[in-house]
Amino acid sequence: MKLSRLVSWFLLAFGVWSWVIWVTFVKNLIKDGSGLAFDDGHPTAYFWVHLTLAVVSFVLGTVIGGIGLRGLRALRRTS
Repeated sequence: MKLSRLVSWFLLAFGVWSWVIWVTFVKNLIKDGSGLAFDDGHPTAYFWVHLTLAVVSFVLGTVIGGIGLRGLRALRRTS
């Protein structure tokens, strides 16, 4: 399957965007002072659920960005 240049760039941008957003979210989650993420210094269910979401998003962002990067490399080889 061949990806267009536009689709390849979109997938790569999505992967980068996913990392930027979720890294920021995890930093804020760790520094949470509202009591949602930590209860007396111990992680809560809220923390574990959101950390799991972040890890899954890191993996998906990496895979999707990698597909976009491979698409761009394939287009460069054929040009």
